[in-house]
Amino acid sequence: MQEDLQLFAVIVEQSSMNKASALLNLSQPALSRKIAKLEEELGAPLFRRVGRRLELTRIGELTYDYAVQLRQMHRQYLLTLAEFKQTHRFTLTIGASLTTLQTTLPDLIQALTAGHPQIDIKAVTGKTHEIVSLVRDKKIELGLVASVIDDPQLHCVKLFDDHLELVLPRGRMLSDKLAIEDLNGLPMILFSKGTWFRTLTDELFDKFRLHPDVRMEIDSFEAILRLLHTCGAATLLPRSYIRPQMAEDNDLLIVPLPELKKTRRTTSLIHGDPALLEPVVRQWIAEASAGYAARSGLPLSARGGLPGQA
Repeated sequence: MQEDLQLFAVIVEQSSMNKASALLNLSQPALSRKIAKLEEELGAPLFRRVGRRLELTRIGELTYDYAVQLRQMHRQYLLTLAEFKQTHRFTLTIGASLTTLQTTLPDLIQALTAGHPQIDIKAVTGKTHEIVSLVRDKKIELGLVASVIDDPQLHCVKLFDDHLELVLPRGRMLSDKLAIEDLNGLPMILFSKGTWFRTLTDELFDKFRLHPDVRMEIDSFEAILRLLHTCGAATLLPRSYIRPQMAEDNDLLIVPLPELKKTRRTTSLIHGDPALLEPVVRQWIAEASAGYAARSGLPLSARGGLPGQA
């Protein structure tokens, strides 16, 4: 039908069966038979004869608009196909939980696009179970979550273990040498509820029976950092988010507490069948896993990796 629709469009644009026949290098009887077949398939006439002229019926007008749209879509497809063949450009959609979106995803995207600028990255955010569902349903290619996912339909590539760190505004607290008990009653700005990060925080407070003075709950690490001096408050941040330059720029202190190192959570990349991923993406995942493993001092086999890769 699509071929006949394009023949019909040429007749409309030439305003003549004879002219269209000559342009298409097709005899007029053959062209007439194709239009009659198209009308039969559609179950309605496309033309009405007014004297010696052919005029479009209302269905003919709708069909012509549709035929033009199909032609434009086909041309765009051919252009996109040609570009893809030339540059091998493609889109990769990555889903990230809210905390990994702010801590880990920017570094991973930078590493990927630095070596492969032809990849267009799209990112979506959601809770961990939502990201897992999107990957499982093949609506996105990769998921970045602060968890180890045990799902027979998915491959889980462990990247690194994260833990909480106590962050204080320099010069605004009475002391930068604190014990875990000193968090009791301490003015704090915490991350909003509903994430693994806040769950770890609340579990820590419950374990040590701590009741800090919670001044605010915010879902942005950057906003929390900016408010620490203003509110004279401390906070707990994932170790993966903290950079030396960040602490210096915001005039902050990172106070080590042994108990916080036990608040561990593994950040992982999840995906479906590796064969459905582009080769450069599979290579990037393996390199990311190996890179995090090297920094942690653990062998790759202990950190996870793409199936079949050492």
